[in-house]
Amino acid sequence: MDKWFHKQSKLVQVILLIIPVVGYICELGVRWCAVIRKPGGLNIAVALIITFTAWIPIIHWIDAVWVALNNKFILEK
Repeated sequence: MDKWFHKQSKLVQVILLIIPVVGYICELGVRWCAVIRKPGGLNIAVALIITFTAWIPIIHWIDAVWVALNNKFILEK
């Protein structure tokens, strides 16, 4: 999921994150793929936090701005 997401253009990534349900699915997919790819303490902690709080749309909107500026999620390694 994370490779597919990062292959998309910046505009598509931002639009996907702005839509509430789609943003939640994208957040979960990218975060848990990062845990599987690089299982570190920070990745696991952020994935768990996002799993339980990502239903709040403001989190996706913040990540959408971060993706637009830096081309990656907040605290994504």
